[in-house]
Amino acid sequence: MPRGIAIPQLRQQLFASAERVVLREGPARLSGRAVTVEAGVAAGLLHAHFADLDDFLTAYAVDRAFVVAAAAAALPERAGNGEVAANLCEALLAIPRPTLTALARLLVLRPDLVGRVHTVLGDRTAGLEAIERAAADYLRAERRLGRLAESAEPEALALALVGVLHHLVLTEGAADELPDRLRHTVTALLDGTTRSRPQGGRALGR
Repeated sequence: MPRGIAIPQLRQQLFASAERVVLREGPARLSGRAVTVEAGVAAGLLHAHFADLDDFLTAYAVDRAFVVAAAAAALPERAGNGEVAANLCEALLAIPRPTLTALARLLVLRPDLVGRVHTVLGDRTAGLEAIERAAADYLRAERRLGRLAESAEPEALALALVGVLHHLVLTEGAADELPDRLRHTVTALLDGTTRSRPQGGRALGR
């Protein structure tokens, strides 16, 4: 348990500093001292508000997983409007990229944090998991509306989509080209599965 009550502004300052360290040097270089040096605060300040580095990383992962999950949660509401591939890309690109990238890199190095995030936020909430769930829900809704072919598999498409995103955010030097690569790949994944309008008057509750 934390030794003291963390001030919200300080927590966010430390989280942002941890994010910068991960993005610049990689998650293996993340330490309490690296975070406080990056934040420009006293070395002992992190341990005054968190029990240890694991406690801090858990709080960071929960906070950033919530941000990613909240950004992805609105995706199913797009069903029935616009183009399916464009909706997916716009929703994914709206997620703060530094946050998503840093969280993904950290969870690869520290998979134990996934279980801790689940304990706080629930199953399938740890970063990319939340995106996969939202994408699958969205694609199921589009299939019910007839804008996605009956033969399409929302869960498989969502998993493939997240796999692509995971690769792109973990690939060094891909940041500038990520939007174009993502749009191209999502369009290719959905090629032949989408329809411009509902066919056959299918019921929404199917």
